[in-house]
Amino acid sequence: MVRAVSQAVCIVVTLVLVVHGVIHGAGFAKAFHLAELAQLTRPIARWLGVFWFVTGLLVLGAAALLPLEPRWGWVVGAIGLVCSQALVFSNWGDAKLGTLANAVLLLAVGYAFAAYGPWSLRAQYEDRTEREESIVQPATLLNEADLATLPEPVRRYIRAAGVLGRPRVHNLRATWTGRIRSGPTDPWMSFTAEQVNTIDPPRRYFFMNAVMKGLPVDVLHAFDEAGATMRVRLLAVKTMVDARGEVLTRAETVTLFNDLCLLAPGELVRSSITWETIDAHTVVAHYSHGANIIAATLTFNDAAELVEFRSEDRSPSPDGTTGAVTWTTPVRDYAIMGPARVFRHAETVWHPDAGAWTYGEFTLTRLAYNVARASR
Repeated sequence: MVRAVSQAVCIVVTLVLVVHGVIHGAGFAKAFHLAELAQLTRPIARWLGVFWFVTGLLVLGAAALLPLEPRWGWVVGAIGLVCSQALVFSNWGDAKLGTLANAVLLLAVGYAFAAYGPWSLRAQYEDRTEREESIVQPATLLNEADLATLPEPVRRYIRAAGVLGRPRVHNLRATWTGRIRSGPTDPWMSFTAEQVNTIDPPRRYFFMNAVMKGLPVDVLHAFDEAGATMRVRLLAVKTMVDARGEVLTRAETVTLFNDLCLLAPGELVRSSITWETIDAHTVVAHYSHGANIIAATLTFNDAAELVEFRSEDRSPSPDGTTGAVTWTTPVRDYAIMGPARVFRHAETVWHPDAGAWTYGEFTLTRLAYNVARASR
């Protein structure tokens, strides 16, 4: 019923609810003698006919809102469900088949509540990101003097990104499409995702809708002063992963720095990063955050584009049972994406002893800096 559910299922459920809502109009027509309906054998008072009509509108509203705006659709659907089933019970002999349609509505409402209700992973993501985007910081401009201590490949990269003379970044919002898998022989799962990062203090919130064997999977990565967490739910209710701890926090520190390098090049001037120059196209960065200091090798091409990020400080398992494995993110197809010239396509690759394999393919669809929302 949301984007992660197959389009065919969404269409079928919507059609069932539309037909169900229209059928409620029969009670209104019977009450006001607008039509002779042999299927309704019992007389219906006018006030009850109005109730039939209103209930039909609620069901039709749910049919429209559940696919388009499920945050409110589940509320409208829940009210329509209670009203509809009350009418079915009051006219059981004539309307008992309406229970089947209400069962479909119950499933749709239940899933929308689990996926978008106040205890959903999405609600937690939106609550945290709205708080971050309600903080307005004074704008300072990035200038050439800020690049003075950087290695030349990094300076060229920042200049090519087109961010000199523009406001420094205090947060960013990005959206993605792509596919991901759990192992080198596992099937790919398509996904859409969005994230919000703050630069100071460093925080990262990443929410993904994926499809596994036709079923929706919600994923929430959160990284803040308390460390990193990763939660995965099937059908928005069954917990598949609930991870946290020092190993995950160190791994997500690498991811946080990867985001900084690829999505906010101008912020590579920060004092939390120290640099070693290897050659005209390669540098090593040491990024410090909290108890973790991680290293990454950045490789640039002749066009001053960052083409690969490589780190040895990331474990593929949240508990560290497999130890650290080389992790790379080769990127390509640079273009102007909103405020900066950055990559469009990226891969995430593990390099275990058995051989490298790609577990994620990402396409950046939108990038915005310094997104502000009104405080609630």
